[in-house]
Amino acid sequence: MKYQNKGVSEETQLQLYHRMLKPRMVEEKMLILLRQGKISKWFSGIGQEAISVGVTSALHDDEYVLPMHRNLGVFTSRNIPLNRLFSQWQGKKSGFTNGRDRSFHFGTQEYNIVGMISHLGPQLGVADGIALANVLQGRKKVTAVFTGEGGTSEGDFHEALNIASVWDLPVLFCIENNGYGLSTPTNEQYRCKHLVDRGVGYGMEAHMVDGNNVLEVYSLMKKLAESMRKKPRPILLEFKTFRMRGHEEASGTKYVPKELMDKWASKDPIANYESFLIEQAILSADKISSIKADIIKEIDTNLKLAFEEGEIELSERKELNDVFKSFEYKQVAPTSNTKNIRLVDAISEGLKQAMEKHDSLVIMGQDVADYGGVFKITDGFLKAFGPGRVRNTPICESAVVSAAMGLSINGMKAVVEMQFADFVSTGFNPVVNYLAKSHYRWGENADVVIRMPCGGDVGAGPFHSQTNEAWFTKTPGLKVVYPAFPYDAKGLLATSIEDPNPVLFFEHKALYRSIYQDVPTDYYTLPLGKAALLVEGDDITIVTYGAGVHWALTTLNEENNVSADLIDLRTLMPLDVDAIYASVRKTGKLIILQEDSLFGGIASDISALVVENCFEQLDAPVKRVASLETPIPFAKKLENNYLAKSRFKSSLLELLAY
Repeated sequence: MKYQNKGVSEETQLQLYHRMLKPRMVEEKMLILLRQGKISKWFSGIGQEAISVGVTSALHDDEYVLPMHRNLGVFTSRNIPLNRLFSQWQGKKSGFTNGRDRSFHFGTQEYNIVGMISHLGPQLGVADGIALANVLQGRKKVTAVFTGEGGTSEGDFHEALNIASVWDLPVLFCIENNGYGLSTPTNEQYRCKHLVDRGVGYGMEAHMVDGNNVLEVYSLMKKLAESMRKKPRPILLEFKTFRMRGHEEASGTKYVPKELMDKWASKDPIANYESFLIEQAILSADKISSIKADIIKEIDTNLKLAFEEGEIELSERKELNDVFKSFEYKQVAPTSNTKNIRLVDAISEGLKQAMEKHDSLVIMGQDVADYGGVFKITDGFLKAFGPGRVRNTPICESAVVSAAMGLSINGMKAVVEMQFADFVSTGFNPVVNYLAKSHYRWGENADVVIRMPCGGDVGAGPFHSQTNEAWFTKTPGLKVVYPAFPYDAKGLLATSIEDPNPVLFFEHKALYRSIYQDVPTDYYTLPLGKAALLVEGDDITIVTYGAGVHWALTTLNEENNVSADLIDLRTLMPLDVDAIYASVRKTGKLIILQEDSLFGGIASDISALVVENCFEQLDAPVKRVASLETPIPFAKKLENNYLAKSRFKSSLLELLAY
């Protein structure tokens, strides 16, 4: 292995040696503890230390790094106290996740590290968002994100690189090509000769690096980072290396040919570098012994602290409270100045006023800039707020949602427009696994609102008509808002953007231009989790939301002898169960109307809650009314038959007669 130390001080060369040796020795100790059953799992980075250490050492401490399983050197190079890492791996309180996650599945703002999730791909888009925040705030910083050669097969890899390239984001995309994705060799992962060749397709500068040569890694990364701070742009890096142990320890390495293991063993990044430093008279046997003794002492001292720490104490209240970041709602009362506008206008107006109020708010989505979005909600926003804050995106929902998370991590707010709620399926993973879980896992909130134009009765067929709120109401960590009126939509959108937690904001397309209301012209807020009692009566409770509210109102107008409480939920998570219970205890009968198909919808959960909590006050079975158990058809006759509104009146009268 050839080392070039030109331009690297002796002090830095020694520091790089120490920084590689430390994670190696920590790992060797962890492997012993694993065999003793004192930690539960281990993903070894032995043989790959030069990459983590070289990259991290080349960056400033206030620049974000997004590591993976085998990047212990990132954490130790940022000088995270070892006792905290040991406690993390033992599920103790001094770790970073309160025992809720393991391994390197955590982040820490104190050290500017954002850990991975097991789905791998989203962190690449998160890096885009972090870098975008730096660019928008005028901060000349670089972001480094790691993936393996296996992870480059994921769509998120393509999406993140594409966005970074189009937006000139200063991201170092670091591929650790260690030969195997678990047991799958590279020839079964991709067909290009080298992964670095993919850079051409993204119009991106790309470099192939000897990942076992710490001086090559460090020198190149330092040079590139300095250049990227002056001229922001993404760079793709392929680090050639090898994994000397199994994917995780239980996997073993029987699938790896012995001659291949021997070849890479001879390229050990620490042993070879140590020999080089001795040849250069920078390092000596005595110095090596001294460094190792210090590291052993540090490991033993910090292990003692971790072992002496008690098991984590269970508090169910804390578990529940930590799902969301605490949010103190502050009411901004509406003024008396109003104008009669449509739902679509109220949302546009609310979004615009939020942009004026929050300088850190960024809107992202397909065609939201010049075109103003397919529903024209952001029409004129580009001129008002500029291309930095109103951003057209490529068609890549997953990376856009991930980028929104990155913006939040780096101190900004994001509103993502799904062109249609149906399309969120291609961004589903980062919504339910990253946005929803981050605060519970490591205390990092997702200050993200995803706008969801949804719903049928518009003849748009199976892929533009779904009302898919049930995909998210069952996921802890997400808030779900679903207004039926312009007044509610404007106030609830303002609060959703104020709220530092992830919100799915559903907007029914059939209501956009058909529902008018007098709406205050100024900025105001409405609380999440508070239903509206639209009609009062004594005989039956009707619970609904979205278009269902208007279907119910039409039915009550037609059947004016029906005395009913009509509850518009407005928000589905948090759910105003108190309003529902109070009404049911008064009327004794409950019918729940939803546009979504029946099975697995929120009506089922409301029904179960009422049966569990109000059973003695019920005078009849709870009735659910929903759309047909089919995808949404296109032809109007078929769609009319599909929708729940065609069955609501008869179901209501049947329950009243029970």
